[in-house]
Amino acid sequence: MSIKVLGVSKLYGQQKALDQVSFEINSGEIVGFLGPNGAGKSTMMKIITGFIPQTSGQVFVNDQIVDAEAIDIRQQIGYLPEHNPLYLDMYVREYLRFVGGLYRIDKIKDRVEEMIELTGLQIESSKKIGALSKGYRQRVGLAQALIHDPSVLILDEPTSGLDPNQIVEIRDLIARVGLKKTVMLSTHIMQEVEAICGRIIIINKGQIVAEESTQNASNILHSTEIITQIELSKTINSSVFKQIKGINEAQNIKDQIWVIRSQMDVRQQIFDLAIKENFSILSMQLVEKTLEQIFQEVTQKK
Repeated sequence: MSIKVLGVSKLYGQQKALDQVSFEINSGEIVGFLGPNGAGKSTMMKIITGFIPQTSGQVFVNDQIVDAEAIDIRQQIGYLPEHNPLYLDMYVREYLRFVGGLYRIDKIKDRVEEMIELTGLQIESSKKIGALSKGYRQRVGLAQALIHDPSVLILDEPTSGLDPNQIVEIRDLIARVGLKKTVMLSTHIMQEVEAICGRIIIINKGQIVAEESTQNASNILHSTEIITQIELSKTINSSVFKQIKGINEAQNIKDQIWVIRSQMDVRQQIFDLAIKENFSILSMQLVEKTLEQIFQEVTQKK
């Protein structure tokens, strides 16, 4: 087990940022850690990396307990905070050599060149960090998180504020790195999660509210409601659908296009109804909720 969180709570005065949070992330997984602003994502990540202590509970990384004094455990963790803290007056190579020195890396010059190539910094590597675009600063942040070859990578909003091209580039880089490491990724971009994460954990108001594989994310809602979209050959009245048991709602969204919400798969009954009522079905398909819709429903529950 790469990351194990057991009953972690965090108090800031009277405010409870985390409330009995527990989850596990296995070796080699890329897991999306999702939640609205203020849900406790960054706090949880800072506790896992040992930057701040929890009020109660325990955290393990590679079966070693984590606390704010555990310097050795940080050798196994790479961390990119949401607000990427860089020394803007330092040159790219100078900064990476400085970080590598903190980790006492052997052959530091060779390792810096490896990181520059891996993160696509070659073109900008002779510049001061302060002269780089935000996209390239994020690459520098990733390079410093990877330079000591950690087994666990914690990334807090790694593509925040980047343009679409930069997002794709950083996403591809994370996917490549994730082939050999355990990655915990915080983001608000649902397409990013669907593209690279095998599993999602959703936190809201300091508590874990959902956990599921990305592929089976719809299971999070624990809902039996099935949505079917159909296009008919002519206009009909919604009362026609009342003949089918199990339909909760029939909504005409445009022209002859209908959205049917039901407790079961009613496609066969709709075909039979079409024959009975003498109308044709031009198209019919089951509609799955997007990860973004699932996220909104779960985090907006009271």
